Amino acid sequence: MDIATIAGILAGFGLLVVVIVSGEGSATFIHPPSFLIVFGGSTAATLVNFPIDKVIATFKVAAKAFRKQENRELEAARRFSELAKLARRDGILALDKQLKEIEDPFMRVGLEMAIDGTEPDTILDIMETEIVSLKERHKTGQGIFTSLGTYAPAFGMIGTLIGLVKMLGSLSEPDSIGPAMAVALITTFYGAVLGNLVYLPMAGKLKSKSASEIMFKQMIIEGVLSIQRGVHPKNIERKLLNFIAPKDRGTEEEGEEEFQPGVESAPEEA
Repeated sequence: MDIATIAGILAGFGLLVVVIVSGEGSATFIHPPSFLIVFGGSTAATLVNFPIDKVIATFKVAAKAFRKQENRELEAARRFSELAKLARRDGILALDKQLKEIEDPFMRVGLEMAIDGTEPDTILDIMETEIVSLKERHKTGQGIFTSLGTYAPAFGMIGTLIGLVKMLGSLSEPDSIGPAMAVALITTFYGAVLGNLVYLPMAGKLKSKSASEIMFKQMIIEGVLSIQRGVHPKNIERKLLNFIAPKDRGTEEEGEEEFQPGVESAPEEA
């Protein structure tokens, strides 16, 4: 579970609640019709802008924003090093028995092509095509949440205009102008909160998750092609560690020095 996403949303709403209940008239902030205008209106406008199946799929994918990403890059670097050792010792065909233990489908497909003797350029083309397709799918999801974040404040303003029209129609009752004005402005409040505390931050979070996923797949491509070229296992690991932030790389096994980027690596064995 990604604590940052949950903590950020809860902290934001918590701050608003504390400020609202600390003063008088807090009940004014609870107005279901105004919330319906903002939430329903922004959702309806988004459905006009995007196919319904894309919108539904995006809300399902949004669950990824609440998942914590483990440091799978480090595990992948170690795994490629182990596979490279096996390939150098017993031949690349020996990796076929290891495929069933590989959970990541992108990595498994890449290794399958390498084992089958597929040309490196073909492997690169196929795997990069998958990344391009992934980028487009993720871009659509980010665009949907960005649209929601744009439409929510707009429908908040529309709700306020509706409230003002109603208020102006009852100017003959001066005592009702104040409460009516408060209700009119509450939709703008809902729109600003939903747009800036939920929708736009979710779009940003999905963009960050997408960038991490794409980098991980690029790392896998490098690992697959390196194994196919017969690169030394240690140099494969060192190359793949460059995809990981230094603080997350850890140290090498006992008896070996820690890898430092920029230091010349050991020459490859014959």
